[in-house]
Amino acid sequence: MSNTPEQSQLGKASSYVDQYDPSLLFPIPRQTKREEIGIAGQAPFFGADLWTAYEMSWLNLRGKPQVALARITVPAESTHIIESKSFKLYLNSFNNTRLADTHELLARLRHDLGAAIWHGGPMLAGVGVQLVLPEQFDHEPVHELDGLSLDRLDLECTHYQPAPELLQANLDEAPVTETLTSNLLKSNCLVTGQPDWGSVRIRYSGPQIEQGGLLAYIVSFRNHNEFHEQCVERIFMDIWRRCQPLRLEVYARYTRRGGLDINPWRTSHPQSPPANVRTARQ
Repeated sequence: MSNTPEQSQLGKASSYVDQYDPSLLFPIPRQTKREEIGIAGQAPFFGADLWTAYEMSWLNLRGKPQVALARITVPAESTHIIESKSFKLYLNSFNNTRLADTHELLARLRHDLGAAIWHGGPMLAGVGVQLVLPEQFDHEPVHELDGLSLDRLDLECTHYQPAPELLQANLDEAPVTETLTSNLLKSNCLVTGQPDWGSVRIRYSGPQIEQGGLLAYIVSFRNHNEFHEQCVERIFMDIWRRCQPLRLEVYARYTRRGGLDINPWRTSHPQSPPANVRTARQ
């Protein structure tokens, strides 16, 4: 039987486990929410979920604490996502765990996360894990999403649940290529209703999308309850269907919670993922 979000530790009191325990990871099938947005078989996109863990710590063999940042890349074709509180609890379980070196840490992370996102099925693609060690901290960049900001537009907003009917494109005119951004993306946790704040970049080639309608559509997620990954796939599918671009890329960077940020990226054509560089609000 598949896990459901309501069965997770979200919104519940949780014991603090500080010894390594991969059973804390709670996978949730992607397909249930994909069916809600009309994806019955193969999804019309590629991509990844780019996680950053800011509170990664463990002990060396002499008991001295070690710290790092961890960048984790979860392929969008995986059968499951990992519920974020369970991810945090799993990472906390390393806090008093002695490890020989960073190679042992990386091996455990890659194995455990890979097993979770395929959850009993064949592992068709692995999880990418990279550590940023303290001597590299000072070189960590902060950069806003590149593109033309939709937030410059002065418009009335009246929809606060996803309203794809706001999306319009000039289907009879010559195609354009644009990169548009907004810092006004907000949704709520599917289980707890707590706010999730994000920035989004939409890059496309095709009929020109009416920018006011696109911004109003992004704002319409404001009271919507859904996980980050699911929101980005909903945005992708609504634009794909209503605006009929030739190429489309949707990338969102959400502010961190519990020492983790999640940054889903979906693209209609295979390409390298964007660099996992945090924005100022992250």
